[in-house]
Amino acid sequence: MRAIATMRSTSALRVCAALGIALALAAGPAPASSGEDIRFEPAPSNGDDVASLQRGARIFVNYCLGCHTARYMRYNRLTDIGLTEAQIKDNLMFASDKIGETMSIGMSARDIKAWFDAPPPDLTVEARVRGKEWLYNYFLGFYRDSGTATGWNNLVFHNVGMPHVLWTQSGIWRLDEQEFEDADKAHEAAIAAKRLVAVEPIKGGRYAVKTLVQETPGALTPDQYRDLVADLANYLDFMAEPVRAKRVSIGIGVLLFLGVLFVFAYALKREYWKDVH
Repeated sequence: MRAIATMRSTSALRVCAALGIALALAAGPAPASSGEDIRFEPAPSNGDDVASLQRGARIFVNYCLGCHTARYMRYNRLTDIGLTEAQIKDNLMFASDKIGETMSIGMSARDIKAWFDAPPPDLTVEARVRGKEWLYNYFLGFYRDSGTATGWNNLVFHNVGMPHVLWTQSGIWRLDEQEFEDADKAHEAAIAAKRLVAVEPIKGGRYAVKTLVQETPGALTPDQYRDLVADLANYLDFMAEPVRAKRVSIGIGVLLFLGVLFVFAYALKREYWKDVH
């Protein structure tokens, strides 16, 4: 019996090792680092703020939906954030007529290819791919760059092809670089900045700390613009998984039920086995 148990244990270990190797091969090598270290500002956690979600939906429709689609999101799902169908139709539906349609755009595929050379990505699940914090800092990371086709660049997504559609709100920012002799001093300066900052090794063993400085004020103050970006990132996070709040609440209820059931199951087990023990 011991020999059989040992053989089974050895077989199980071999199976686990084989599965581990298969998963490692399927995952492939980790992406190579460019050497740049980007420190994000923490995104405000307000996923349950209905007012923020409603403001974010309005920003998305007014500034993003002109070029980007959200073809896996239907307008009637916006009732989950407290909007009525009448409010959705009157304020948010510009390219569709039916409340059950997806959030599409008015441009044809031929026009998109002619104007942009490639279609802008669909944003329905972008928050699942990038993460809410990445999106929040991406919208904060635009700066003026005359060397690009759009005249803009981004500290988070270098050489991005998207123009800064929110520049009238944020104002115009420029890239500021400071050089340091070693990595420790550079990272100390990055931590002290307490905002979006990138640390990059440069020639001569030195390090550059990149931050953004406002050149021209916009319609909003920097803090107000951060609030606007937080609302937009909040809505994109909701749109990526509209049923998340319901899923979490159901999951908590199921776990509580299983916890109570475990108490009765354990008591029943003790009753059945009391004569054996």
